[in-house]
Amino acid sequence: MWVLHTLSKNFMVDPNFQGFLSKKDELLANESLWVIMIRIHIMLAIISLLTGPLGIIKSIRVKFLKFHRWNGRIYVLSIALNYIPGLYVSFFATGGWVSTVGFLILNTLWITTTLLGYSYIKKRQVLAHSKWMVRSFFLSFANMIIYIIVAISHNALSFSYDTSYTIAVWLCWMLNLSLAELLIRKKTV
Repeated sequence: MWVLHTLSKNFMVDPNFQGFLSKKDELLANESLWVIMIRIHIMLAIISLLTGPLGIIKSIRVKFLKFHRWNGRIYVLSIALNYIPGLYVSFFATGGWVSTVGFLILNTLWITTTLLGYSYIKKRQVLAHSKWMVRSFFLSFANMIIYIIVAISHNALSFSYDTSYTIAVWLCWMLNLSLAELLIRKKTV
């Protein structure tokens, strides 16, 4: 559902991102480049959201190992390729440098957890691979958590949009990694 929401909102309802751009503090020096980068960022994130569940569902992983491996390669590639557009759009985050730093941390955590997961499977360390990929997949939901937190803090609690967005940028990766750790500990204990 989130994928459909994201696709329709960003590619049908507001394909030029005018609603989102209107909430930015500063005008972008190159709005066209930002739109291209955000589109690439969103499309690659959607690929990770579509391939991620197929990688962590045990029945698929066990019955269709070859599919699991190819699906995993696509997942890892979508996140690795997303590093540059993610980095670029981070520098123009709503909420200024505090949001930028939060996004830079998120971007770094996302690629690091993913590449660690990939490196562990190359070493045939399946349990470590599984744990790092769970962390990576939970970070894939950052945008959804940002959207929820902004909706609550801006609309329900009447925080300014910038403040709501900045809070959401930081909480999205903190909450998602905390939930991933809870799941990992529950599965391994």
